[in-house]
Amino acid sequence: MKIIKNPQTSDYAAICARPVIDLASLNETVSTVLADIKARGDEAVKEYEKKFDKAELSALLVSQEEIDAAMKEVSAELLDAIRLAHSNISKFHESQKFEGQVVETCAGVRCWQKSVAIEKVGLYIPGGTAPLFSTVLMLAIPAKIAGCKEIVLCTPPNAEGKVNPAILAAAEIAGVSKIYKIGGVQAIGAMAYGTESVPKVYKIFGPGNRFVMAAKQAVSLGDVAIDMPAGPSEVCVVADETSNPVFVAADLLSQAEHGIDSQVILISTDEDMLQKVKAEVERQVELLPRMEMAKKTLENSTLVLVKDYEEAMTLSNAYAPEHLILASDKYEMLAEKVVNAGSVFLGNYACESAGDYASGTNHTLPTHGWATCYSGVNLDSYMRKVTFQHLSADGVRSIGRAVELMAAAESLDAHKNAMTVRLNSIK
Repeated sequence: MKIIKNPQTSDYAAICARPVIDLASLNETVSTVLADIKARGDEAVKEYEKKFDKAELSALLVSQEEIDAAMKEVSAELLDAIRLAHSNISKFHESQKFEGQVVETCAGVRCWQKSVAIEKVGLYIPGGTAPLFSTVLMLAIPAKIAGCKEIVLCTPPNAEGKVNPAILAAAEIAGVSKIYKIGGVQAIGAMAYGTESVPKVYKIFGPGNRFVMAAKQAVSLGDVAIDMPAGPSEVCVVADETSNPVFVAADLLSQAEHGIDSQVILISTDEDMLQKVKAEVERQVELLPRMEMAKKTLENSTLVLVKDYEEAMTLSNAYAPEHLILASDKYEMLAEKVVNAGSVFLGNYACESAGDYASGTNHTLPTHGWATCYSGVNLDSYMRKVTFQHLSADGVRSIGRAVELMAAAESLDAHKNAMTVRLNSIK
C-alpha cells in the first residue's frame, strides 16, 4: 500500500482513481454470446455452460429435489444464520414501504402516486471463488416484499452441474420462484431475452465479473433495465487517534480479499494510527487463505494522511466509496458530513461484514464513484411509482386557462384544444 501525506486538492483525482477496466476489449466476446443466446435460446446457453463452466446440462432449471437435498446438506447452524439474516433484512426493507398521499394542488385538482412492483425480475448470483449466497438474500428479500410476481435467479453450476447448496438454501428461504444453472454472459442474455426455459424479465439485479458487467450494460441499452452500473468492490475507512488499528486492518483486508481489482483506502487524521494500521495489515494478510489475492488488491490501495476531519470527509466524498467506515469515536460528527457513499458504518464496532451479511441493510451498492448519483438496492429498486390525477369541473376552472396559455406558447395547439373543449363545456 502506498502512503500519501497531506495531499493537495489537485491530488484528489489521482487518489480517487479506480483500477482501469477496459470493457471495450470485452465487447466483441460479450456481443457474440448475447446475439447467439437471442437467436438460439436454450441450445446456445447449454453450449456456453459447457464451454465456460465445464458443465454438461440436460436441464437448466434446478429441480425441487435438488433444492430439498441442498436444505439437508447445509448445516443447521448455517441455516439458522441465514434465517437470522433473512429476518433482519426483511425488517429493514419492510420499513421502506411507500405510503402515497393524495394532494389537492388547487381547487378540484387531486394528484397522487401508487407504488407498483415490477412484475418480473432477474437475479444474478456469482458462483466462482466465492459463492455469494448472502447476495441471494439481499436481492430476493426486497423483491418478495415488493410483490414481484416472478423472481428468477441464475447462478453458475460446478463442473458436475450442481449449484452451491447454500445458494439454493438461501433462495428457498427467500422465496425465489425459479433457479437456473446458468452463469456469466449467457445468464444475463437468457434473462434479458428469454429462452425456451428462462422467462424474460423486466429488470436484472446482481454483481458479477467484468464479463457480466459488460453484458448487463449491453442489454440495458434496449432490452431490459439493470440495477446500477457495477464495478469492483471497494471500501474507504476514515480513522483517527480513537480508532482500533486491529479492527481497521481487518476491515481493509475483508474488502481486499474480494478480488485483485478491488480497492481499499484509509484516510487518517493521525499519522501514528496510519503507521499502526499499515503494520497490522502486513501482519494479518499473511494469515489469510486468500493472501495472494489480497496482496494484489493492496497494490491498488492507498493510505492517506490528512490534517483534519474536514479534509478527511472532503476526500471521502470525492472518492464516493461503495462502503464507508467511520472508525472513530466521533462518528456522529463525521456522519453529518457524508454526502457520497453507498453504505456507511459508524464507530469502531460496525464492520462492513455486518452489512454484508446480517445487520439488515442491503449490500448491493454503487461502486466506481457511482455513489455520487446512485443508491444501493432497496425496496424502491423493485417498484415503479405510477402517478394519478383527477380533475373535477372546478379543477378545469382552476388550471384551464394556464394550460391553454402554456400550450399555445409552445405552439402545441392540440394540447391547448384538449383543455379548451373542457373549458367550453362547463361555461
